[in-house]
Amino acid sequence: MDGNRRFAKEFGLQPTDGHIKGKDKLEEMMEWCLELGIKILTVYAFSTENLERDPEEVRSLMKLFEDNFYKLGDDERIHKHKIKITVLGQMELLPDNVKNAIKYATDKTAGYDQYFYNIAIAYGSRQEIIQAIRRVAEKVKSGDLDISEIDEKVFSNFLYTADFPDPDLVLRTSGEERVSNFLLWQLAYAELYFADVYWPGFRKIDFLRAIRSYQLRRRRFGK
Repeated sequence: MDGNRRFAKEFGLQPTDGHIKGKDKLEEMMEWCLELGIKILTVYAFSTENLERDPEEVRSLMKLFEDNFYKLGDDERIHKHKIKITVLGQMELLPDNVKNAIKYATDKTAGYDQYFYNIAIAYGSRQEIIQAIRRVAEKVKSGDLDISEIDEKVFSNFLYTADFPDPDLVLRTSGEERVSNFLLWQLAYAELYFADVYWPGFRKIDFLRAIRSYQLRRRRFGK
């Protein structure tokens, strides 16, 4: 979800205003996915690199995360559609107030299995892969895993996304055509779609175009 700050600058707003508008757009995206019956939505909300931004901006974002995880935990739509909330990332890097809010939302939706809403915070795919390698090495060292048993499926079980299939479609806004350390292992066979619009300005028609593009590609090439 790229382009919040550039969107704000273009309209003479503060970066925090751009992030708030981006949060509102994400709520719309969730509705669009429900309408189309898309069962799994994974969003890249905050990278490990984002922690190096201006401290005041980071504090504002953390407050936004705190407020909205509590809101998600109480959202009638979440409970009506039985949407399970999962957070992917290095939780230990987050402040306690955010961790507490995440726990509130994830605990309240832990038993749901109709839809899955994954939010990547303090996430970096290289770090995820390194952590998985360390965990595999520990298993081998302890004798719980033989080197000959290590394959793609086994390795995938040590990633944050172990409980989910690999993504079918990866969509990035703002016109940037790169994946920026997001799901590097998991997107090996995903279709990529880049939209030349900042995230807060992303419209439903833009989303439908992305879905249509995916459908045409899959129909043409198959899996």
